[in-house]
Amino acid sequence: MFTPPIAISTLAIVLIVAFVVVDTALLLGFLGVRARNRSQRGSYAEHVAAADSALEQARASDRGWHREVMEQAARRALEESHPGWTYSQLHLVLVDDRPGVEEDRAHFVAMGDGGKEVRVILGRAGDHWGAESVE
Repeated sequence: MFTPPIAISTLAIVLIVAFVVVDTALLLGFLGVRARNRSQRGSYAEHVAAADSALEQARASDRGWHREVMEQAARRALEESHPGWTYSQLHLVLVDDRPGVEEDRAHFVAMGDGGKEVRVILGRAGDHWGAESVE
C-alpha cells in the first residue's frame, strides 16, 4: 500500500509551532497564577483587610467620628443580638460618610471562633450611634 507524501508549506509549519508555543505559555501562566493565589490566599486576605481597616479608621478620624463610641455601640448590638457569643476581634471595615449626619453609616465585622463573622451596621443620629442591623 502506497501513501503519498503530505506536502506542508513552511508557513504552515511556522504557524503551527507558534500556536503551540503561545498555547504552552498561556497554560503555564495560568497554572502559575493559580498556584500563587493558592499559596498567598490567607496572607493576601489579611493584608487587604488590614489596609481597608486602616483606611477606614483614618477616614473616620478625619471626619470627627469617635471610634470608641462607635465600637461601644457595635459591642452593645452584638451582645443584644448574640448573647453569650465571644469574638476575638472587632474591625471597622466600611465608613459611609454622606452629606449631613443622619445618613452616615459604619460597618463593623466581629471575628469569632471557628471563623464565624458577624457584620454590624451602625447608623448615626447626631452624635449618637445605634445599630441598624446585625447580620
